[in-house]
Amino acid sequence: MIRVLLADDQVLVRAGFRALLDAQPGIEVTAEAADGAEALRLVRAQRPDLVLMDIRMPVLDGLAATRAVTADPELAAVRVVMLTTFELDEYVFEALRSGASGFLVKDTEPDELLRAVRAVVAGDALLSPGVTRRLIAEFAARSRPPASATAALARLTGREREVTTLVGMGLSNEEIARRLVVSPLTAKTHVSRAMIKLGARDRAQLVVLAYESGLVRPGWLG
Repeated sequence: MIRVLLADDQVLVRAGFRALLDAQPGIEVTAEAADGAEALRLVRAQRPDLVLMDIRMPVLDGLAATRAVTADPELAAVRVVMLTTFELDEYVFEALRSGASGFLVKDTEPDELLRAVRAVVAGDALLSPGVTRRLIAEFAARSRPPASATAALARLTGREREVTTLVGMGLSNEEIARRLVVSPLTAKTHVSRAMIKLGARDRAQLVVLAYESGLVRPGWLG
């Protein structure tokens, strides 16, 4: 059972998401929060699998709440997906940089929402890869890469750097395996090792690091 916590200051938004998610087998909405502080309290108490977190909320905004969740080692298994009204939102990039697993626009199609929830909890896909990569490229291009992102690459082997580049370009493990002529299990192992060495919580953060370190550049997007 996938346990989901909804955090949004709009009652109707929460009600719509709850109705859709609770109607699906294997998914359960365990709690709702109207602000970031309440969301953080509930996350610590319930340890849900996934938090759908609005970026803009009173008391404590979703970005600050996400940072608190992703910085807590005891909440390492909790995934956060940001909810936003606009795709190209600079706060979404900051959330991804802070460890959020991806983002969804609030008017996303129901089928996409359900696929996203299952994919993020499984840890094997990045939400809305095309749009997310465009957003990362947009804001990574505006800022100077942090020295920590560049220095972190020294920990990777040549193969791990290559795999990290391909992840940043949006390839799945199966696509990476075909590109490198290795088994999907080998590709997955390289991705996992790169994530561990770079301190990435999940695949979304690995994509951010690939951009910030310069392994992937905005012009490479398809």
